Amino acid sequence: MNPIRQALISVSDKAGLVEFAKDLAALNIKILSTGGTAKLLADNGIAATEVADHTGFPEMLDGRVKTLHPTIHGGLLARRDLPEHMAAIKAHAISTIDLLVVNLYPFEATVAKAGCTLEEAIENIDIGGPAMVRSAAKNWKGVAVVTDAAQYAAVLAEIQRDGSVSEATRFSLAVAAFNRISNYDAAISDYLSALQPDGSRSEFPGQANGRYVKLQDLRYGENPHQSAAFYRDLYPVAGTLAMAKQIQGKELSYNNIADADAAWECVKSFDDMPDRTACVIVKHANPCGVALGANPGEAYAKALQTDPTSAFGGIIAFNRPLDGATAEAVAKQFVEVVMAPSILPEAQKVFATKVNVRVLEIPPGPDGRNGRNSHDLKRVGSGLLIQTADNHVMTQADLKVVTKKQPTAAQLADLLFAWRVGKYVKSNAIVFCANSQTVGVGAGQMSRIDSARIASIKAQNAGLTLKDSVVASDAFFPFRDGLDVVIDAGAAAVIQPGGSMRDNEVVAAADERGIAMVFTGVRHFRH
Repeated sequence: MNPIRQALISVSDKAGLVEFAKDLAALNIKILSTGGTAKLLADNGIAATEVADHTGFPEMLDGRVKTLHPTIHGGLLARRDLPEHMAAIKAHAISTIDLLVVNLYPFEATVAKAGCTLEEAIENIDIGGPAMVRSAAKNWKGVAVVTDAAQYAAVLAEIQRDGSVSEATRFSLAVAAFNRISNYDAAISDYLSALQPDGSRSEFPGQANGRYVKLQDLRYGENPHQSAAFYRDLYPVAGTLAMAKQIQGKELSYNNIADADAAWECVKSFDDMPDRTACVIVKHANPCGVALGANPGEAYAKALQTDPTSAFGGIIAFNRPLDGATAEAVAKQFVEVVMAPSILPEAQKVFATKVNVRVLEIPPGPDGRNGRNSHDLKRVGSGLLIQTADNHVMTQADLKVVTKKQPTAAQLADLLFAWRVGKYVKSNAIVFCANSQTVGVGAGQMSRIDSARIASIKAQNAGLTLKDSVVASDAFFPFRDGLDVVIDAGAAAVIQPGGSMRDNEVVAAADERGIAMVFTGVRHFRH
């Protein structure tokens, strides 16, 4: 065990530092410090030696050079188990530094501010801090390196108990330190490689540096012969699946997580309707039932009605707190995952008897809103596709009526509802709706006509009528034949992007058949 006799403290974020330093000083640990950190310690009556006094070399270049000195790096890098290292630092009157406490200039926070200039960004690139962290982390067998205030308590407890930090903890701290440096450098690379000659920043930097933290290893991937793990963004957004809390149930599988994300992203798209509850049931990444209701129970009953066969073993999501009565209804069917912003105690009690059901809470952010991903990523052979996320929201004012027949107010509401659902259905997508409820969903077919026919078959199998329903198509109808199929099935109004070279023929067909049609000017391919 290497006793902690001397610590170097130099931090940008000083939260919790005074208390930590006081406790170190109480253990007779000598403290070295720099600049603003040294002043804070002195102001709080904590004895600390300025690094400039320790090295005999003054801080210079507005503080850019202060710790880049052999006395500092020799004290960090000298291996305690090599006599020649110890003899070398003794010959140069260098003392070992046993504990390094450093957090870096706030580069990420600086460039996140509106109007940040290149000069401001450059000034917030830390040089001495990362150099010291790398030195200490490389020599982890002799040095404990602390890079986050969240580590203070555990490190202090070990020092108070043993006078040192255990080897296992030092290694864990070193790994965290290298991860921090990696993420810091990646943030700098992302920012600088996105800069354009005119000073603007590209949506897509010249080098993409993914930063993810592993949440858990999974039993297997999509199939049992594949291995898998679940990661979250380094800076996750509230109200997203990676921030879910599992209350009960078996471990989530790869497919559970993929389907749960599809359900959650769809259901939270209805959060702007405070007087309605949305329920989404997903099977194999496609919504098989979506509905709005006055409460979770009503929304669930309507969503289940769309396709009870496919709902068997599905994923169920609600955008409002889940109550006991609805939980009792859900518990009557076989379900893999249930999720909501909160699971009320009476609902938890119901699901407790269904020990295998995975129950997730995904609370919104402090402002009560659910966040969304800013970008989507898809791996391809030796490459990566990155795009801005499809977060487009359609409003009634955006719609263009292109037929002689005008949609009614009720039809417009259902058309917008169908359009929201269609956004989360694999292309080619056809979604029939009535009274804020899906009544037939056709997904993932090579032909839009086949998707329309499948949606009609689904409705028939569920005992639902498509008469006077509305239908959403995620992309335009290239010919009138697809339109004729949905009209023959009972559709009285259609919402579609438009944009086909045969739009005039399709609109003429709608007029001929006496239905209303609106164009969105936006498509929602989902592959």
